[in-house]
Amino acid sequence: MIEVTLPKLGESVTEARIIRWLKKVGETVEAEEPLLEIATDKVDSEVPAPAKGVLAEICVEEGQTVPVGTVLARMQPVGMKGGTPSEAPSPAPPAVTEAPVPASPTNGKGSPRIPARHGDRFYSPLVRTIAAQEGLTLMELEKIPGTGAGGRVTKNDLLAYLAQRQATPAPAPTAPSRPSSIPAVSLEDILAYLQEHFILIPRKKFIHENAEILEMDRMRRIIAENMLYSKHASPHVTSFVEADVTNLVHWRARVKEEFERKYGEKLTFTHVFVLLLAKVLREYPQLNASVEGDKIYLKKDIHLGVAVALPDNNLIVPVVRHADRLNLAGIAAVVNDLSRRARAGQLKPDEITGGTYTLSNVGTFGSIMGTPILLQPQVGIIATGAIRKVPAVVETPTGDLIGIRYKMFLSHSYDHRVIDGALGSAFARRLADYLESWDPNLPV
Repeated sequence: MIEVTLPKLGESVTEARIIRWLKKVGETVEAEEPLLEIATDKVDSEVPAPAKGVLAEICVEEGQTVPVGTVLARMQPVGMKGGTPSEAPSPAPPAVTEAPVPASPTNGKGSPRIPARHGDRFYSPLVRTIAAQEGLTLMELEKIPGTGAGGRVTKNDLLAYLAQRQATPAPAPTAPSRPSSIPAVSLEDILAYLQEHFILIPRKKFIHENAEILEMDRMRRIIAENMLYSKHASPHVTSFVEADVTNLVHWRARVKEEFERKYGEKLTFTHVFVLLLAKVLREYPQLNASVEGDKIYLKKDIHLGVAVALPDNNLIVPVVRHADRLNLAGIAAVVNDLSRRARAGQLKPDEITGGTYTLSNVGTFGSIMGTPILLQPQVGIIATGAIRKVPAVVETPTGDLIGIRYKMFLSHSYDHRVIDGALGSAFARRLADYLESWDPNLPV
């Protein structure tokens, strides 16, 4: 009998939720054929069959969340006689069904909802589900020592704490003391905390007339949570720089067909942005960094995240690893491949983690500038606006003239805890200088 287990899904991913089984018990499955769909906090993916065989048993039902290594199913190899193995298989470890995220900031027992991230800690869906079922507050969960990677609270840590709490009588209530700082979590969590410890804030009720109610899908909830966390964790500052990209526009128009014939890839402005951005990050390593507490980590490798819009209007950020080691053709191949598979839902968890800086090309949708939000724990993100024909002053040997030029805005957001305005503006200006000095005669 062949056991199908939940595979390791990438760095920091320890569990996954079963979304849908693609095969039924008794059906024949080819080797590497998808058996089921799973979801993590980072990406959705498929689990393939390890060999050809017949699906004999499904051990984990749809909707359950289980840790890496859990036996998901058992298969009988093709040609094996008899449907029962000589030894009874050991039962799969118990799984906890992840409860859906409620619309209100409290769980079923009246305690504030536990966010996925709080400070330097990350709480998995399994841990948050158990905490919600047991009525744990965020402050109580923060006191539990974690034995997982990076001090993460595991399922066993939480169960041990619950067992100890049941055996220990609750202390007498004391007057609440004012915390040193408000947790950098969602707005709903902060309001719930204030209501519990300080004052009652009346919630304004809105009357929604003639409105269609849409439930946030799983990815939109994750995006909302991450963006709220980022705005609370980092003081954002945005600098704007305008760049004259006339030479670049004419160059691409001249070489794009030749580039596609030679390398088999369409050439876009995003590829050039990635190429030059990696070059600037080498010159300004302070932007290729992350912050943890009062320590700044300058990253040696440049792994550029490139934001990709999905067909369902959500957003995902696959990572171009070692972008500074690739030439333009290599960048075009990697970016195009990641973008295609992102829109098809075929990215692997490792392909959307580990980024050190992010590029968002808002100009693709006609925006001329924006104020992008940092992807934690990065300290910088740049948005490239739409390239437009505009009248501009052109300096010539015989004097200044008004001419038609192609121009665009660069919007650079950065973490003001570690990056000041002078450095953040200089970084964006340096990228603009490289764009403006692009050689219009550069061969492909």
